[in-house]
Amino acid sequence: MQSVLLLNRGVSHGSLVRKMLPSLGYTLFDELHSASALDSDVDRLEPDVLIVCTDSFQEDLFDSLRRVAESRPLPVVVFTNDSSRESIRKAVDVGVAAYVVDGWAAERLTPIIDAACARFEALQSVKRELAATQHKLAERKLIEKAKGIVMKQRGLTEDEAYGALRKMAMNQNLPLAEVARRVIAVSQLLV
Repeated sequence: MQSVLLLNRGVSHGSLVRKMLPSLGYTLFDELHSASALDSDVDRLEPDVLIVCTDSFQEDLFDSLRRVAESRPLPVVVFTNDSSRESIRKAVDVGVAAYVVDGWAAERLTPIIDAACARFEALQSVKRELAATQHKLAERKLIEKAKGIVMKQRGLTEDEAYGALRKMAMNQNLPLAEVARRVIAVSQLLV
């Protein structure tokens, strides 16, 4: 059973969503009417999903959703009457996974939430993969720099310098990137 935090900014469909959630198997943690402390409410309550019901978007809501995405990312579903491209783009930029304009039907609520959760999980997976790739690239750059230092200091070929770094890493039971960091730090000390 998923837990939901509802931000209802005074729209009629927000009340309908609130009434439907328990009958569809969701736990409603709380219903908020202001986005001013949304990030702290999300941190405190730790819901699985955030549902926002609003007639239109103002900057305060975008700012609140941005803070939520930065502090505790979670699937966000928006029901709104605002069909402007600018609002849709800004909403997606701040982490909204589903943006539903002009109404909904009770039988669509669960598939909309499920789709938002799947989209959120896919995006989080891509973000983790990107972070891992960036980390590996940064380590590779360190290794290349350390290899250059070893080549210059010891007059070795590229393969010999790489072999020396690998041997040092194995002997010290350290990852190659950590040995590269240490070689770079020592070389900077000696300059």
